[in-house]
Amino acid sequence: MSSIKNPYVVLFSSSFGSIDKELGAMSDEELVKQILASKNPALFGKLYDRYSERIYSKCYSFAQDTDEAQDLTQDVFLKLFTKLDSFRGEAKFSTWLFSFTYNFLVNYKKRDSAKKLGERWERLNKNDGHLAQLDDIDEEELFDLKAKNLEKALDLIEPADKALLLLKYQDDISIKDIQLLLNVNESAVKMRLKRAKIKLVKVHQKLQGNE
Repeated sequence: MSSIKNPYVVLFSSSFGSIDKELGAMSDEELVKQILASKNPALFGKLYDRYSERIYSKCYSFAQDTDEAQDLTQDVFLKLFTKLDSFRGEAKFSTWLFSFTYNFLVNYKKRDSAKKLGERWERLNKNDGHLAQLDDIDEEELFDLKAKNLEKALDLIEPADKALLLLKYQDDISIKDIQLLLNVNESAVKMRLKRAKIKLVKVHQKLQGNE
């Protein structure tokens, strides 16, 4: 990936001289505590350094444009800087950050900042009750989808479904952690995953048929 433009280089500068190695050895959770205690924007730069490329990758998967993805990456981190105190430590910081990012990106796609990720999934559940009667998609079948059309298919399904699939299968977030993030029970998470997989496979099959 090309270097991410950072118009906030001063705000997110992570140059600490002699203590830089000590900060580098901190866990994410320890670093977050230090940031919240000190309110130091420069200290926040360490989190930016650790995660900017991964967040950029997620932004690009939704924006499909380099400049837009770079701008979105900066927007995610600016919002994160103001919302960092909402991290409660119930899941790993990286798990929470990826969910935070996907929520931001779902809202970006919908142009509706008032809606939350969990609310979208609740609405989708009401509209997709018939999918409960269908067989689930085997994970091996999901992984066997041709990469050529997989990215296209992901862009064509509901952004909230895409976010959930990426959390589970790209970021390897456990069902238990997704439960904590969405504040729903295990069966609800599994049903949402099932629905998202069925939709993805159907869209992928249509793309294959059009080749």
